[in-house]
Amino acid sequence: MALRWWWRCGASSRRAPPLGSLPCLRPPGPGPRTPPPTPSAAMCDFTQRSSTLSFPEICNTLWRFHHTSTSHLCSCSKTVSDEKYQDPFQLGRKDLKNLYEDIKKELLVSTAELKEMCDYYFDGKGKAFRPMIVVLMARACNIHHNNSREVQASQRSVAIIAEMIHTASLVHDDVIDDANSRRGKMTVNRIWGERKAVLAGDFILSAASVALARIGNTTIISVLAQVIEDLVRGEFLQLGSKENENERFAHYLEKTFKKTASLIANSCKAVSILGCPDPKVHEIAYQYGKNVGIAFQLIDDVLDFTSCADHLGKPAAADLKLGLATGPVLFACRQFPEMNAMIMRRFSKPGDVERAWKYVLQSDGVQQTTYLAQRYCHEATREISKLRPSPEREALIQLTEMVLMRDK
Repeated sequence: MALRWWWRCGASSRRAPPLGSLPCLRPPGPGPRTPPPTPSAAMCDFTQRSSTLSFPEICNTLWRFHHTSTSHLCSCSKTVSDEKYQDPFQLGRKDLKNLYEDIKKELLVSTAELKEMCDYYFDGKGKAFRPMIVVLMARACNIHHNNSREVQASQRSVAIIAEMIHTASLVHDDVIDDANSRRGKMTVNRIWGERKAVLAGDFILSAASVALARIGNTTIISVLAQVIEDLVRGEFLQLGSKENENERFAHYLEKTFKKTASLIANSCKAVSILGCPDPKVHEIAYQYGKNVGIAFQLIDDVLDFTSCADHLGKPAAADLKLGLATGPVLFACRQFPEMNAMIMRRFSKPGDVERAWKYVLQSDGVQQTTYLAQRYCHEATREISKLRPSPEREALIQLTEMVLMRDK
């Protein structure tokens, strides 16, 4: 990857779209400047006023924060010391034991072919990234509320439901994208055909809905139902585009939130509601999940340009071939305006994909997208740090580093 920074910086507002002016991330030209404020003060102010700042003010704030001395940045980011280091996957392993077996129990069907299709992605070889965040958040919120170190059965059910919703969305995405591979193996639609793949995705989603209803909490049902609505709206957003450069970036971030971050944000919120009555804690959990989720997808978009197909488990340049303009492309467009026409025609002309690929690698699009992901991770850390200290809280902080450093 072109850029791997250990320190994190940045912030975000209540929802993903207000960051629509982020194409201004490129630092302004040289010139005398007043001494920068501390990173936390600058970025907290940015968070509160981002919707009212002019583009030059936003650019200048980001430039000053980006160029703050290393000592300031280290004091801001080194929330996890060597002594406090907690491996999120190791810490969440106990609560995720038999996760996929429990999911398969939710998918009991009499039709052998449908069962085989549903079991295809639930083979126990996935990272279980989303369930792991959910159980860690559950423990962190329980400890914060009454020092309880046990995950409630209903909270673990949310983790299972989150993985089921996520997998159903992958099955449907592969049909929409006519994808050939996923996680290093053939997609369901390639093996069983598109019609059966759609039905399998529907069935997984319906089983998740039944599991959700069994929790018996109308608030939790409402929170997680929002995820399904956002997934559909996000898919529709992906089908469209905007001519205006700034609207285009806001459109991209909103799509990123709805398709990826909403599931993590609302799952974290759900377990916080089940474990703690304080609305402030619910907001902390939601904001952490939202920011980590957006950062995760931003890095995913970077990897489409920096990681080989074998490592990713899916074809490289997949987004360009689908006609999608992701973060690296949108940032590169500022340096190569001729990309605007290609974006609007969704890279449909012969040679468009190859030329866009070249422009992105010649630009700082990868670095700028990575920097943006760091900002979101920093905000996630700032939010979760409001909870009472615990191994799970530290693991969630460490997770933001893992999101930035992943290579597949």
